[in-house]
Amino acid sequence: RKKHWKEYFLEFLMIFLAVTLGFFAENIREHITEHQRAQTFAASMIEDLKADTAQLATYNWYYMYAAGKIDTFLNLLSSKDINKIPSGELYWYGLYCGAHGSFVPNDATFQQMKSSGAIELFKTQTAIDVEKYDRFCRSLQRIEEMNNNIYTEVRKVKAQIFDFKYNEMANQVFQQNRKTFSQSRIDSFIASNPPLLSNDKILFNQLTELVRSRFIRNYNVAYSDSLLKQANIVLDELHKEYR
Repeated sequence: RKKHWKEYFLEFLMIFLAVTLGFFAENIREHITEHQRAQTFAASMIEDLKADTAQLATYNWYYMYAAGKIDTFLNLLSSKDINKIPSGELYWYGLYCGAHGSFVPNDATFQQMKSSGAIELFKTQTAIDVEKYDRFCRSLQRIEEMNNNIYTEVRKVKAQIFDFKYNEMANQVFQQNRKTFSQSRIDSFIASNPPLLSNDKILFNQLTELVRSRFIRNYNVAYSDSLLKQANIVLDELHKEYR
């Protein structure tokens, strides 16, 4: 029989609704899948950032501690004749002239997201903060690379002044004090007055100038402190967005 136009319209409406609902269902499914992927990446990045913040806290403490000892070392040399400074003090405070650390970010998750384009799964502000954190990581690593040449020169000059054996003894005291601090342990080493290889003023002057160029502005701490703050910002964003 010949169909009434209303039947055609009803068939069209049913097909249209089926296609529309299918479209919306597919969009919802993709949204859920993307959100789940983002949650997986967020959880992984949170673990990476926790490891980074712990590493950065230690890194900052070490350089700030070393900077304080180097200030004492420079003040000693500027206020007294080298021959009148107990050699134990020169060994102890001079130990920190060679302070050296390196920050290695746990960026496997970020690099995977960056290469796959998954960074776009995050909300705009979160994505911006994550990428900013990565830029700060690269900046700190460049500063460390710049300092490596000076660090090498510091070690060369130190090797002409300080005997390795006693330098290592001072380092052992430092390592023991990181576990359980003991001022008497430090005082005992300083009082032992180990012999210097040289008390040449020119060598000491070279050492102080190299050390000043490394620590006078303390770029490492400035950058690592900014990096630590940015890491905490990203952590807060990820926790808020993905609970």
